[in-house]
Amino acid sequence: MTFLMPIAEDATQLGFAAEPLAHLDALIRRHVAEGRYPGCQIALARHGRLAFAKTYGTAVIESATPVDDRTLWQLYSGTKPLIAALLWVLVEEGRISFADRVADHLPGFGTNGKGEITILQLLTHQAGFPSAVISEAAWQDHALLAKEVAAIELEWEPGSRTVYHVRSAHWVAAALAEAVTGKDFRVALKERVLTPLGLERDIVVGFAGIEKSRIAPMYACRDDGSIGQIESENSALWLEAGIPSSGGYATAQGLAAYYQMLINSGEFSGVRLFSPRLVSYATQNFTGERVDELFKVPMRRALGPHVRGEAPLVRSLGTLAHPRTIGQGGNGCSVAWGDPDSGVSFAYLTNLRTSEPWHSARLEYVSNLVHSAIR
Repeated sequence: MTFLMPIAEDATQLGFAAEPLAHLDALIRRHVAEGRYPGCQIALARHGRLAFAKTYGTAVIESATPVDDRTLWQLYSGTKPLIAALLWVLVEEGRISFADRVADHLPGFGTNGKGEITILQLLTHQAGFPSAVISEAAWQDHALLAKEVAAIELEWEPGSRTVYHVRSAHWVAAALAEAVTGKDFRVALKERVLTPLGLERDIVVGFAGIEKSRIAPMYACRDDGSIGQIESENSALWLEAGIPSSGGYATAQGLAAYYQMLINSGEFSGVRLFSPRLVSYATQNFTGERVDELFKVPMRRALGPHVRGEAPLVRSLGTLAHPRTIGQGGNGCSVAWGDPDSGVSFAYLTNLRTSEPWHSARLEYVSNLVHSAIR
């Protein structure tokens, strides 16, 4: 097995209790044995060291390909904090500010009443166009993308509501990054965020030269109870597009390492990507206890991930999480988070898009077992 971080001989050396982690291992094995999902990969890290990385089950059902440590998993919304990080880089360079209007940097975006939308509102799902759709033709034709994001129409006044922008906001973020950098957002993300951290083969947004054979295809349940690949999301178009809201792929180690960087004030493995001040600012709760109208609960949005906060309940991060814990789940399949108080990061990735309420319930159990192990 290949490791991105120095690995401890035993998780207890990094201050984890053995019993909760044994329960976690047993729970995931049971999920796979029961057919809850074909395969899974997890990674747990603390203070820049890997406590463990484990794989379970099958990556590709049709060929009976087992999961290994190099398997890449679809992240869905786990992609959003990565795209946001590209904008963080531009803030650090003094090229944009979170307080700037998007239209100040993205030509044509100020049409249809969008002129006052700020980058902060864009990243916190307060921009006012959650239902906007970008055509498949624009996934690769980014001149067309710029035209389509400019043509987006408002649904409500920016900043007045919090409604999860499933895909729309991060297409705008990608177009904004391209306008400022002059580069394809997929290239800029790789060059400015992933490669400096040594994660360019463990986090992929837009497949170009990375072996597609490493991918665990995403599956879903059919009406007859069987499971099958989601063909539209395993197509060449999808894989190469690197959809900025949902088209990223990663290994569990890669995501755990990325969150190690975030909770270590922007530094990982001797490389400083962000200043401590930037990370402190960008990982605070900007939406308070305002209810997200899609999820029907407060989501406590930071400028990329979301924050645990102190309310009794939280989505995906585990109710036992420290209030400063940040992270992001992926539609019906995954979660990754980091806790700056303990220095712990964790990633849990699977290849079946499951439905509610089971999906949220299992993330609660999985994350809480990790929180319970922290000493």
